[in-house]
Amino acid sequence: MLLSLALIFLCGMILGKIFSILKLPSLLGLIITGIILGPYCLNLLDNSILSISADLRELALIIILTRAGLNLDIEDLKKVGRPAILMCFVPASFEIIGMILIAPKFFNITLLDAALMGSVVAAVSPAVLVPKMLKLIDEKYGTNKSIPQMLMAGASVDDIFVIVLFASFTSLVKGGNISALDFIKIPTAIIFGLLIGVLIAFILSKFFTRFHIRDSAKVVIILSISFILVTIENSASKFLNGIIGFSGLLAVMSMGAYLKKSKEELSKRLSLKYSKLWVAAEIILFVLVGAAVNINYALKTGFIGVILILSVLVFRMLGVLISLIKTKLNKKERIFSMMAYCPKATVQAAIGSIPLAFGFASGEIILTVAVLSILITAPLGAFAIEFFYKRLLEHE
Repeated sequence: MLLSLALIFLCGMILGKIFSILKLPSLLGLIITGIILGPYCLNLLDNSILSISADLRELALIIILTRAGLNLDIEDLKKVGRPAILMCFVPASFEIIGMILIAPKFFNITLLDAALMGSVVAAVSPAVLVPKMLKLIDEKYGTNKSIPQMLMAGASVDDIFVIVLFASFTSLVKGGNISALDFIKIPTAIIFGLLIGVLIAFILSKFFTRFHIRDSAKVVIILSISFILVTIENSASKFLNGIIGFSGLLAVMSMGAYLKKSKEELSKRLSLKYSKLWVAAEIILFVLVGAAVNINYALKTGFIGVILILSVLVFRMLGVLISLIKTKLNKKERIFSMMAYCPKATVQAAIGSIPLAFGFASGEIILTVAVLSILITAPLGAFAIEFFYKRLLEHE
C-alpha cells in the first residue's frame, strides 16, 4: 500500500504539473495517471488501495465540500433564489431526456435502458466544479451576482436528485416497481441534510466558543463528524425503510456554511487548513477516479459514444439556460454557467459499473458511456472554466 501511495502522489504531481505547463487542466493529468497505474493498464496499484478506493474518493469529496461550505455566504445564496433551486434538477432532467431521445438511435437499447444510462451520466461532479468555484470566489469573479455560489449549491443537490432517479430506474430494469413514495427521498434528503448540518454546526460553534482548542484539532473534530454523517447517509435507506432520505454530503456543506455565518474569522482559518488538506486529497481523488476507468470500454464505442456525450450536453446546457430565465445574468455570464455545469467524474466512477454488475443487457454500454463522460467532460469542463472565467465574468 505504501508503494502505491507513493506512486499515486509522485506520478500524479508530475503529470499534473506537465499538463498545467501545457495549459491543460491538471486533473486530466491526474486521471491519466490513474488509468496508467490502474488495473486496466500497468496494474501497479495494490489491491488494498483499490478495495478502499471508493472510501478514499468520498474522503476527498468531504474535504472539498466542507471547504465549499466554509466559503459559502448564505446571504449571497438567498439573493440568487429561484435559479439556485432550478439548477438542482432541471439541467439533469434535460440531460436524461436527451439521452432517452438519442441513445436508442445510436445503440440497440430500450427507452428504459436509455433512461438508466442518462441517470448515470447526468450528475455533475462537485469534485471538479467546487474547487474551480472556490477559486472564483477567492479572486472575486462573478461574485457580485453570486454565480460561483449558485453553481456550488446546485451541484451538491443535483447528485442527490440523479442518484434517486438511478435507483428508481434500476428497480424498473430489474422488473420491480417504483412509486411516488420513492421520490420523497429527494426533498427529505435535502431538508434533513440541511437541518442536521446546521444543528451540528450550532453546537460546534457554542463548543468552540466555550473551550479553547487549536484550529488543527477543530479540523479533526469537524472531519470526524463529517465521516459519521456520510456513514449515516450510507445506512439511512435501510434504517428509514428507504422512504425518507438523508444527504450526508449536503449536511457537511451546510455545517461549513453555518460556521461561516456564525464565526466568520474561524471559518477563514479553517478554510485555509482545508485548502492544505485538498492538495493531497485532490491527487488521491482524481488518480483513483482514473484507476476506476477501463479504457477498453471507452474504445469500444469510439466516435459514436463521443457524439452521444456531446449531444446530451447540449440538452444539459439548455436546462441551465432555462433555469436562468428572468435573472440579472448577462449573456456572457449565462454562457459561462452553461459550460461550467457540465463536468462529470465522481458519481459516474461510483455507479457506472452497477448495471453491468447486475447483469443488465445494457450494462456494458452504460459503463462505456460513463467512462467516456468522465474522459470528455471532466477535463473539458475544467479547461472551459479556467479559460473563460476572466473573459465572461465580471470582476468585483
